Amino acid sequence: MIGRSANRSLLIVGSVALDDIDGPFGPHKDILGGSASFFAAAAAYFTNQVQIVAVVGEDFPQEHLDYLESRNIDISGVQRVPGESFHWYGKYSDDLTSRETLDTKLGVFADFKPQLSERQRDVDLLFLGNIHPALQLEVAEQVKAPGLVAADTMNLWINEFRPSLEKTLRAVQLLVINDEEARLLSGEHNLAKAAAGIRKMGPRSLVIKRGDAGAYLFHEHGTFAVPGLPLEDVKDPTGAGDSFAGGFMGYLAYSGGTDAAAIRAAMITGSVMASYLVEQFSLDGLRNLSQEAIQKRFTAFHRLSQFEHLTL
Repeated sequence: MIGRSANRSLLIVGSVALDDIDGPFGPHKDILGGSASFFAAAAAYFTNQVQIVAVVGEDFPQEHLDYLESRNIDISGVQRVPGESFHWYGKYSDDLTSRETLDTKLGVFADFKPQLSERQRDVDLLFLGNIHPALQLEVAEQVKAPGLVAADTMNLWINEFRPSLEKTLRAVQLLVINDEEARLLSGEHNLAKAAAGIRKMGPRSLVIKRGDAGAYLFHEHGTFAVPGLPLEDVKDPTGAGDSFAGGFMGYLAYSGGTDAAAIRAAMITGSVMASYLVEQFSLDGLRNLSQEAIQKRFTAFHRLSQFEHLTL
């Protein structure tokens, strides 16, 4: 049975934000979003030592921070400063397969300069959320002796700040990106070739997210694929990738290992958490999960890909 572990600490440095979302289920305004929020909410099901470093403005609802703290997430690294919070406005297509960013107001996040406390510098596992690669590297250099440094990135950093990103990648052991980003970063359309090229840049392990088609893992032990779980009720894909990363890293904190078996199980765990998240808006899909529910969906993924060896 999967449960919580207090053995390994996990730090996420990223955004805690507000989202306005429109789409086939109507508008939802000022809901909790941000990469660090989704990540931490998923990871907190597996370790009691999740810490967030982020910044919010004066307008950020206290109830959102109270929720994160109620999940036993350490939010002492979330600064509230004068100004407006990071706010993303987006609209999804009727089939939820694409979205349009209508507006992005960075607010106080534009001046985010992460400075880690002594406790945060001692963290076991570090995840660098989707922030400027130069800031990612500054954070990585502040941590004393992490067992694993993982990161996310996006098209903007790949296109506009590639030299800085390449420098950061040399300090990262695990990169988590989607298929579009993998192709852009590598210059290769074929994902196997893309993975090989990216791993030469520094990360020894690469996770390529493929939306509802699942995810690929490329590392020194070979390749592993997780299928997408067919879901009857999908409402909000926002944060699916971040909750995947949170479940992935949370499981590694829980298991205490980063060997091939642990990373493969982490892939399934990340997929489990993302599958629950997309069934409701904001973080609501992750608010009240039981260990039994997580284990049940873990089993569903296992059955989906289980087969008997064929002898000809």
